[in-house]
This record gives sequence, C-alpha cells and structure tokens, in this order.
Amino acid sequence: MSQNPYAGRHAGTQDDRTGDASHDGRHRTNTDQSEHPVTDTPDAAASALPGTVRLRVAPSPTGDPHVGTAYMSLFNLAFVRQQGGRFVLRIEDTDRARFREDSEQQVFDTLAWLGLTWDEGPDVGGPCAPYRQSERLGTYRPYVDRLLAEGRAYHCWCSTARLAEMREQQQQAKQPTGYDRLCVGRTEEERRALPGFSETPVVRMLIPDDAPLEFQDLIRGTVSAPRPDDQVILKADGFPTYHLAVVVDDHEMGITHVVRGEEWISSTPKHVLLYQWLGLEPPRFAHMPLLRNADKSKISKRKNPAARLTWFQEQGYLPGALVNFLALLAYPPAEGAEGEDVEVFTFEEFSARFDWADVNPVGPIFDLKKLDWLNGVHIRALDVDDLASRLLPFLQADGVLGDNPSLGELARLRAVTALIQTRMVHLTEASALVAPFYAPDDAVEVADDARAQLTDDAGDVLDAASSSLEALPDERSGLLGSDASWTAPAIEAALREAVVDGLGIKPKFAFGPLRTAVSGRRVSPPLFESMEILGKTATLTRLHALRATL
Repeated sequence: MSQNPYAGRHAGTQDDRTGDASHDGRHRTNTDQSEHPVTDTPDAAASALPGTVRLRVAPSPTGDPHVGTAYMSLFNLAFVRQQGGRFVLRIEDTDRARFREDSEQQVFDTLAWLGLTWDEGPDVGGPCAPYRQSERLGTYRPYVDRLLAEGRAYHCWCSTARLAEMREQQQQAKQPTGYDRLCVGRTEEERRALPGFSETPVVRMLIPDDAPLEFQDLIRGTVSAPRPDDQVILKADGFPTYHLAVVVDDHEMGITHVVRGEEWISSTPKHVLLYQWLGLEPPRFAHMPLLRNADKSKISKRKNPAARLTWFQEQGYLPGALVNFLALLAYPPAEGAEGEDVEVFTFEEFSARFDWADVNPVGPIFDLKKLDWLNGVHIRALDVDDLASRLLPFLQADGVLGDNPSLGELARLRAVTALIQTRMVHLTEASALVAPFYAPDDAVEVADDARAQLTDDAGDVLDAASSSLEALPDERSGLLGSDASWTAPAIEAALREAVVDGLGIKPKFAFGPLRTAVSGRRVSPPLFESMEILGKTATLTRLHALRATL
C-alpha cells in the first residue's frame, strides 16, 4: 500500500453503497479447503510462485501519485532485491467515484523514473494476473459466500440515511461510533419491517468479542490495536472493500510481507481475522512511519505540493537524490570507515544493508532543505554528458533550445554544463544560467540589477578589455586543432593586465562590467571560461554592445 490513504479507504469507515455492479473479473475454483471454494491459488500453488519473498505496493489511481507510494515502494523493493524476491505492482481501482484514467499511467511513469521497477504488474503481466482489482471482481465473491455460510459475516440492509442517523446519535451521546448490529440474526423480511431498509445489502464481518487485537510487526514488535467495528467487506454495488480485497489478493498473489503505513495498524486485526477464518497463512506485517510536514501533520497533496510525485520531476530533482532522501527519512545513514555517517548512497547500497529492525518507527519530518542538499550532491556526481542530457528537456521547455538542437548547440551545452554543474541545486535552475550562451551576441538582455551595479568607470573597463582581447590570438594548432590560443587562462591573463594592472581597479570590481556584457547577469558562470566557450568574435561583440549603451 502507499503510505497515504488517498485511495479513499479509511480504517473503520462505512463504505459507499453505490457504484457499478458489473463483474468483469475471472475466477478459477479450488475445492481443497471446504465445500465453499474460495481460492484460485491455494497455498501449495502460492508457495510455487517465483521469488524467495514476494512484496507488493498497491496504489489507487485516484489522482497524481502520492510520494508515499514511492516511499513504500522503496522499502519493499530494497528488501526484495536483497532477498532475491519479487516485487508486485497491483492497482486497487475499485473506488470508481474517484478513479482517474490517467492516474494509473502516472504511477507507472513516476515509479519507473525513480528506478523502482516491478517484476509483476498490469503492464508487464505475471503468474497472478490480472493485477487490477477491478478485473478480479469474480475472485472475491466465493470468499464472501464462505464467510456468510459459516456465520462469520452477515447481510446488512441498513440504508445510508439510517447509518448516518445512527452515527449522529452515538456522537451526541458521546458513545463510540460503530455499527449497532440491527441486522444481525434477521432475515431480509424481518429487516424489511424495520425503518431504514435498503433493497441492496452490504456484507459485514461479525467481529467476535474475543477478536485478537495484538500482532507482531517487523518494525514495531508486538502491536496492540483497538477492537474493530463490524467492517463492511462487500459493498452494495458488488465491489469488495479494501479490507476483503487486500487479504484475498495478497493471499492469491503469494505476498509474504505486507508493508504499509502506520495508519493501517487499526485495520490489521480485521485482516488477521479474515486470514484465520479462511484458513490462510497470514503474511508478516511491517507498518512504516508516516511522512509528516514541518508542523508534524501528515503530509497530504491538498496541503503540500511536495506530496505529489510529479512535483519532484517538475522541480528538477534527480531520481537518485529523491530515492536517497526517502531512504533517510526512516532509515539511519550508512557508516563510513572512520565511523562517520554516510548520508549519500545509491539504492543498491541501501538494499545491501537493509534490515527491518533498523527502520525508525517515528514519523519523519519531510525536510526539503535536506533534499535540496542531497540533490546538489547527486548533480555534482553526474558525468557531464549525463547531466547535459538531463538538462536538455528543461532547456527545451523554457525555449532556450529548440526541439532539434544542432550538433554545435549540443557541443556548447556540454561545455556550459561543465561550468554550471557545481552551481545548481535543481535542474530547473539551468535555463537562467545557460540562456545567455544562446542569446544573440548583439542583443544580450541585461538584467536590471546587473545594469544598476555598473559604476562610472564601466566604459573604461569595457574599452580596455576590448583592446586587450582584440590583440589576443585566436588560433588552433596541433592534431585536428586541439591546441587553441583562445583559452580561459590566456583570457584571464590578458584582462588582468589590461584592467587590474592597467587601470588600477581591484579584481573584485574590475570584472563586473565584463560579466554583465557577456551574460547580462550580475552573477554568472565563471567569466573567463564563459568567454572561451563563446569564442573571440562573440565575446567582443557582447563587450561592444554593452559599451554602446553607456
């Protein structure tokens, strides 16, 4: 499950009575457990599924993917890869009221962008297909029928209005809210004679008084949960609720470990009961700490744009940096050779040292400043060609480069990338740094703050610099012209002699006008290297253009 309950499923809530009643799933029967066939993958078959361990993430396509989906996927996948297991992507799309058609593809795209790849799923198939819950509807009914036949569940004909009135009365009386079991032990005709009757019943679990409320958690040890209500497991529209579907799907897909957010702790007793009633081996549970905002509230897409996975792509974060960050949120840094904390690591390094016992159960604060630092570190670690290719889509989106840049433009981009690599925190910052290198040399746009800092001697500086650079050779020699005379060291030496020594201006102030002429900015990539990239003719044209405006 994703860490965030954005799928519209909340532990202990009354489920919708409306929806599409069509059943387009498939079901293969099995008769090895009782006269009520309930599974198409019995335990023997499940044990034969590939993977030493089998873990899953099961997001709901109800909007932009939540960062919690990546958070859960990361910890699932780290354990799976370490153990040589299988990672399953299952789409829980039975919330038809909030279903969004493009959301499923966004889940695929964002997880793939992060490198959190799955072994089985709707798009890649697998031995437990189908992997969309809406395509498995025929699978759940036999389980419900068995629970009804064995007295573990019952039909509830209470209308939505009657349930709302009941909860309001409970709240006014300051009583715990929960179903009052009006329908328990009654036939349809007996219940019809009472107020608040609905023609289409739901099916509820009949929670026993001695329901087990403790379970073992890989992260938290022994966990106690509150006594559950009589949970709806089949809605009036024929769709299963999360609580039934997750147990059935996890069993039939051979899931060995269920990793989900701590908000599902209160639901676990219901799931354990279903496993027991159906004679199924339960998985091991690990309830991850919730991601929290700076005020310790749960991170949500409504209040925090960083809750959307697509936001990180839009803001120019590297996938490796985000994976690194998400791991650190609930897991300690690695230890260096001298015992120091090592906070920068790859997914492979994280997976190799992963242990559920080391996961911190305390809800982590989602600190974007830490992510920014990590992103800068990861940017600086990239190969220049790799970084340039990652910058290109942002530059094209901002109109700095066209859809089909020339070889010359790409060559210049590589050179500029090497200059700005240490100056970026986000890939989105590249456009402002790179744009001057592609501006018309005689029409570089000068920013207001850059023009405002020009002093009275700016004209003298530009004149001296132009004369000095005009005298500097621009020649190439050696194999294929590999030895150039127009280089950053040569440019620097000429300008220091002409401006610093010749005009007696301190270096701190000497090169400001030149920087403004070359880039149009008060702060820019290294000046002399920028001039080398632009070339002699372009550099002089830019110096003359600014001089003409003074």
